[in-house]
Amino acid sequence: MTGSIKTLTDKGFGFITYEGAAKDLFFHSNDLNDVAFDDLKTGDMLSFDIVEGDKGLSAKNIHRA
Repeated sequence: MTGSIKTLTDKGFGFITYEGAAKDLFFHSNDLNDVAFDDLKTGDMLSFDIVEGDKGLSAKNIHRA
């Protein structure tokens, strides 16, 4: 799946918007691969896997697209 960063926080997480989604997808900096959280900015394109967790859907295995 691919999408773009909609929001970043100073606490190491953010939200991704992607086509066909009813709401934005949460991601945490621990799930980034080959990119540092501090190097990301709003609008950057990412590729990722969507997983179901205790708090709903989130992005894992995240790379720059």
